[in-house]
Formats: sequence, structure tokens, C-alpha cells
Amino acid sequence: VTQVKFALVSDRQIKAYIATGEPMNCAGCFTLEGQGSPFIEAINGCYTNVLGLSMPLLRQMLATLGYDIISLWAGAHSS
Repeated sequence: VTQVKFALVSDRQIKAYIATGEPMNCAGCFTLEGQGSPFIEAINGCYTNVLGLSMPLLRQMLATLGYDIISLWAGAHSS
């Protein structure tokens, strides 16, 4: 579980952010790298989970199945 804490923002800031169109083009109505990022005060948990997929969890799940995550990389060679 990942928690994202947002700042208190004014109605003017909310309206301006909505007007950018960004909230309508992403899950959760914000992106860590987008215009909503200044309103994010803290992230408790895995930030890649907020991006859509927890990479540490994926690595662990693949290892459980006997795969090394580097095998997914283009041009990766097993050693």
C-alpha cells in the first residue's frame, strides 16, 4: 500500500490544475512528474507503485517464479 499526501491547495490552484487537462489524462488525476507534483507533500511507501507498478514487488514476484528481472531487459544475457 502506498499513501500520497497532498498539500492544501486553493480553489484557484485546483481550477488552474484542472484547466491544464492533466488530471483527465492519468489514473488518480495526477502524475509524479507532471504539473500536479508541486501539490504532493509526501509519499509513504513505494513511489513506483504510484507510477502504476511496484518494481520491487515485481522483482520479488518474478524471483518467486524463477526469473531474474534483468531477463526482461532488451539485450540481456544470462550468466
